[in-house]
Amino acid sequence: MAWRSCSALFRLTGEDFLRSSVKGDRWPHSFLRRCGFRKAARKPESKKVEEELAPPHTESSEAAIQRRTSTPHCDQQAPPSSPRAFSRLIRPLVFTVGFTGCSFGSAAIWQYESVKFRVQSFFNEIRADWLEKLHPQKRGDIRKEINQWWNSFSEGQRTVTGIIAANAIVFCCWRVPSLQRSMIKYFTSNPASKTLCSPMILSTFSHFSFFHLAANMYVLWSFSTSAVSMLGREQFLAVYLSAGVVSTFVSYVSKMATGRLGPSLGASGAIMTVLAAVCTKMPEAKLAIIFLPMFTFTAANALKAIVAMDTAGLVLGWKFFDHAAHLGGALFGIWYVLFGHELIWKNREPFVNLWHNLRTRGGPGGGGDRGGSV
Repeated sequence: MAWRSCSALFRLTGEDFLRSSVKGDRWPHSFLRRCGFRKAARKPESKKVEEELAPPHTESSEAAIQRRTSTPHCDQQAPPSSPRAFSRLIRPLVFTVGFTGCSFGSAAIWQYESVKFRVQSFFNEIRADWLEKLHPQKRGDIRKEINQWWNSFSEGQRTVTGIIAANAIVFCCWRVPSLQRSMIKYFTSNPASKTLCSPMILSTFSHFSFFHLAANMYVLWSFSTSAVSMLGREQFLAVYLSAGVVSTFVSYVSKMATGRLGPSLGASGAIMTVLAAVCTKMPEAKLAIIFLPMFTFTAANALKAIVAMDTAGLVLGWKFFDHAAHLGGALFGIWYVLFGHELIWKNREPFVNLWHNLRTRGGPGGGGDRGGSV
């Protein structure tokens, strides 16, 4: 397994350029002006004295907060009475549990349908091969060349191609000025925003910096072959999507606990789950930093170093990266390999049997086919 060329762990993995709390100068100045970020003007000292002597205003506290702080107009925040109002996390928690369950349920159904389709199309493929021998295609057939190029990829690389394409489309949408209000509202996760749930998954496909996008997609592409070989295509996608939501929820909890509210975005939380799962399953595999291939280390040591760095960043309050999301993604990947696979995926048979009965009911035999699930 060629690990030397596929792991930029410390330079590429999880270095989210924008998955940190936005503190004014973290975003480019031109982007701040386009998205409506404004810096509150300082009041003269004399006006403060007048305000203390004047009768109380009828202005609401929420309006005062929005007037005195820099708030993006494209996504009006609804700050709670206290930055540690954990009651706002109830809906994200329910969404996390529900989305994770739907992801694994859909993956189980997808696997069932895929196996069923491959069995049914077996003889059709034999017939197609026989016809191709009788009427061979021309050498210059573009479609055949594209198929050969596509088949040269591993199953894991073909699986993550759609994820990479989705990230690239969202990155292009950030370049459209008329879409940036919607992008901030739906494609950045912020526990102080009115929109809490949908950005938990949409933000994992969102990158504002090209280097951020390229680094994350390179690591995902590098580890895709091993991850999909270990989990299978359907289970891999369920784990990846669930990891994005779980890591975002951990980020929400951390921001609420520390009071450092702000938007985050990036796929690093989900990618950290993939990396941690592979390193946990193959701890003796040799890894290397892309620009320093002469230095190698085991996957287990690399995972320990990454977890230690994100833990330190979370405890010490480092603000450039969303260390809570990284750490949540890594711990989810470790948990899934050690316990989650046995607890979730291997217990999917009753659900698949239920789907099988619903699938065959009303078909030939009127549901008489009660065979076991695939």
